[in-house]
Amino acid sequence: MDTRRQAKFLYWMGWRVCEIAEATGENEKTIHSWKSRDEWDRADNVERIGGALEQRLVTLILKDQKSGGDFKEIDLLHRQLERQARIQRYQGGGTETDLNPAIANRNAGPKKKPRKNEFTEDEIERLEQAFLDGCFDYQRDWYKASTLRTRAILKSRQIGATFYFAREALIDALKTGRNQIFLSASKAQAFLFRGYMQSFVREVLDKDLSGGDSIVIPNGAELFFLGTNARTAQGYHGNFYFDEFFWTYGFDELNKVASGMAMHKKWRKTYFSTPSSMAHQAYSFWTGERRNRGKPADQRVSIDVSHDALQRGRACEDRVWRQIVNIMDAARRGCDLFDIAELREEYSPDAFANLLMCEFVDDSASVFPLSLLEGCGVDSWVAWAGEFKPFAQRPYGDWPVWVGYDPAETGDSAGLVVIAPPRNPGGTFRVLERHKFKGGDFAAQAEFIRRVTERYWVTYIGIDTTGMGTGVAQIVRTFFPNLVTFSYSPEVKTRLVLKAYDVIMSGRLEYDAGWTDLTQSLMAIKKTMTAGGRQMTYKANRTEETGHADLAWALLHALHNEPLEGPHAKSSGSTLEIYA
Repeated sequence: MDTRRQAKFLYWMGWRVCEIAEATGENEKTIHSWKSRDEWDRADNVERIGGALEQRLVTLILKDQKSGGDFKEIDLLHRQLERQARIQRYQGGGTETDLNPAIANRNAGPKKKPRKNEFTEDEIERLEQAFLDGCFDYQRDWYKASTLRTRAILKSRQIGATFYFAREALIDALKTGRNQIFLSASKAQAFLFRGYMQSFVREVLDKDLSGGDSIVIPNGAELFFLGTNARTAQGYHGNFYFDEFFWTYGFDELNKVASGMAMHKKWRKTYFSTPSSMAHQAYSFWTGERRNRGKPADQRVSIDVSHDALQRGRACEDRVWRQIVNIMDAARRGCDLFDIAELREEYSPDAFANLLMCEFVDDSASVFPLSLLEGCGVDSWVAWAGEFKPFAQRPYGDWPVWVGYDPAETGDSAGLVVIAPPRNPGGTFRVLERHKFKGGDFAAQAEFIRRVTERYWVTYIGIDTTGMGTGVAQIVRTFFPNLVTFSYSPEVKTRLVLKAYDVIMSGRLEYDAGWTDLTQSLMAIKKTMTAGGRQMTYKANRTEETGHADLAWALLHALHNEPLEGPHAKSSGSTLEIYA
């Protein structure tokens, strides 16, 4: 900085002339001369502050490498200069309007309300920049492929796919005016997209993005959040995002409807999911075999869907861009959200391979294969509308519910389900809530159950007393004396599994189709021999490192309250203790 200018600013800051001379290396007489000649004492507050603002702003503008804080400060200083200019106009004979431009509009008559969900070009640019800055490297692959007509992504759990595509779709809608359609296994799951969008806009622009089942943008774009009911999915058109397509029921029929939404060449289709079973209808779509059906041999294509071929993303022979992103790929390409060593301890090898390494499940040995469970999934917000209100203080009113609980052990996670028994004999069970949590002693687990009894009219609780379950059961019995406990043996497990199998086979179980964790948990239960080889039993590869089937066992405990013989069978008592 020019020494003379620096001296002036120091003087305005309250420094004495001798101190300024020492700091600048100039003679005191020279400082006194500058002070007199430039009339430092006659400068008013506006001039002093304005000069400092100008000096700081020029310094930042000429800086070669600017940080995010530098850009924010430049924006702030420009606003302050505008304010200084209004003050100077007021001092020169202006009016109050010069100080506050809003005064001129106070008596201007009725104002036109701003349109809902309207964004300026500057706001859209800020959203887009924040979106790109927040991408991991593998998400940048998805962004580069966003101009292609069809993308199919096989992914690990919790790597930010729904989070990313919500932002991508919002930016596309704002920039192009194209409709965006979100298909999920249930409407509750589809609304995750809406939640991510609203949080994104609030975080970057501090404004609200409003809408219910759809969000309307003034440029003509509309964003729809749909479950996978084929009837409700018809009649829309736009880009569509198909979330967890490997876990939806009736994929073939639904995909016909979804493809019809994006039939025009300007629309694009995006499928992304964790893997389920190779027996699922979507598997032939993933491998390209569906495309080959009915075609002569010379028109068929062979697609390599191995991880090595697709880990970086590839436009395949059937014009579908495919990519596999497992948890190791995500960690290698910037995602630092996981402790992979800890996850290997928490999950069994089979669960780790399926949930995190993108390997399909062989459910041929499962008691509850995916083909059997697909029919249990419903769009709960639609199917149970009016009867179940998940966000109310009493979600199920004064209707009775049953609770099943599978306690946590060392390195394990606990599972709890709340089911609504049939209102009529032979009717359908509804799984209203499921919870999975890790950590906490048995007192904390019992407290969680007590809070459930405050929200519902609980008429039955079933708990496994293996391990920590004994301590949990003792506390639960203090506020729920009619507690039913289970001490596992091959006979007990067989009775639990057979009852659940009968309910599911009879089409009498419903839960939200977006709860893939409950489906995976049930699929993990397999029939096997006891260690002595004398009896058949059931297991879920459950060790101290994994609690993969905790939700399934909790569900089985709850369903057990209806006798195995059927809903018309009579129980011999209100409390049942089952021992080995």
